[in-house]
Amino acid sequence: MRSLSQPVLIACSHGTRSARGAAAVAALVEAVRTALPSVEVLDTWVDVQEPALPTVAESVADREAVVVPLLLSAGYHVHHDIAGVVTRRPGHVAAAPLGPHAAITRTLVSRLHDEGLRPDDTVVLGASASSDPRALADLRATAAELSFRLGRRVELGHVGHCGTPLADVVRGVRRPGRRVLVASHLLAPGHFHDALGRAGADVVTAPLLDERRPDERLVSLVLERYAAACAHDLATAV
Repeated sequence: MRSLSQPVLIACSHGTRSARGAAAVAALVEAVRTALPSVEVLDTWVDVQEPALPTVAESVADREAVVVPLLLSAGYHVHHDIAGVVTRRPGHVAAAPLGPHAAITRTLVSRLHDEGLRPDDTVVLGASASSDPRALADLRATAAELSFRLGRRVELGHVGHCGTPLADVVRGVRRPGRRVLVASHLLAPGHFHDALGRAGADVVTAPLLDERRPDERLVSLVLERYAAACAHDLATAV
């Protein structure tokens, strides 16, 4: 039985028209729900899918709630959409987005090894574009951490309308006889992951979530973000 004394966990993802992408994110949320049997876990989205975040937040307006952004950087959706909702409800707080975090980087490394990463391969981090400098800083931090873990320089390229185009980065790092691998810094399949595949790399890794069972590192990361927000909220309330 779920306890009304624990804050509701509102799992807020971007939203997608991809059936595969929606199913992959739903599987992550269900894994979180299973890991927290005493907490009510609700799904919501900032775009494309319904119910939208304001609707879900309003449905539990009389209860404490933590919005956990299932987003990989702190861009517009975190600082505007999510922040705008929680600031209107005193009992609601927002957790940090999933990235940057070591769990994300380790999963990226696993995806690269799934593709048979070689010592002489060139790796590029492929991410969706953002005009928010805070999101870009998060992405650069992830690229730097991935460089450290792989022991080789990892450039950052974007798909979308901002930042350095991934296709340009792939062309710039290509060397004769060496593969270029794009590490997909995307949560799930969909429009942006398809765009990574058109950037000219030899290999594009699977996104962090796909048809497989959600990586336990990602499940644990969501739990960590929720617990940290709960602890901060309690501390500030004293």
